[in-house]
Amino acid sequence: MNCIEHYFPGLSTAQKEQIAALYDLYVDWNSKINVISRKDIENLYERHVLHSLGITKLLNFRDGSRIMDVGTGGGFPAIPLAIIYPNVHFHLVDSINKKLTVAREVSDAIGLKNVSIKHCRVEEEKTLFDFVVSRAVMPFPDLVRLCKKNISKKQINSIPNGLICLKGGELGHEIAAFKNKVDVINLSIYFKEEFFETKKVVYVPLV
Repeated sequence: MNCIEHYFPGLSTAQKEQIAALYDLYVDWNSKINVISRKDIENLYERHVLHSLGITKLLNFRDGSRIMDVGTGGGFPAIPLAIIYPNVHFHLVDSINKKLTVAREVSDAIGLKNVSIKHCRVEEEKTLFDFVVSRAVMPFPDLVRLCKKNISKKQINSIPNGLICLKGGELGHEIAAFKNKVDVINLSIYFKEEFFETKKVVYVPLV
């Protein structure tokens, strides 16, 4: 929790309370439905919450934006982002329903009103969004191919609508086909913890 307040000092009291509640909720639900590795649950705020919020280093979503989180699992990156952006709608999609149970219960417990959850494969979701976000759910080219149909042509943000992924390690082969369009942000520039040394935000416009 301290690392969140350190990097995001402008949080409201309500946002701080929501973020503080995440640890006990995820520990409890993770004991019933394993969505976070046992070694990672102790580092929930650094490796899951702060990592999710790395997307804010690319873009501050404008009020009224609609975002789809593909392969959300227990709600990352969408739930931390939904706390930070209460006037942005986040649609959480996963093909494994029991993982969505965790996301649903956590979001309900902290009172999120800007989240919807759907059990389906991304291929089955036809709704349009400003951005698709995801955290290392599949190779980048596959995600581009599957999500392109979901990107709205109506622009309300400071960069063109598209796909934003949290990735780690060497990405050269994954992004080679998009080299003239893709933006890569190294999170180590912003977050000094060792975990972020190889972590990146990858963005490609899809309109």
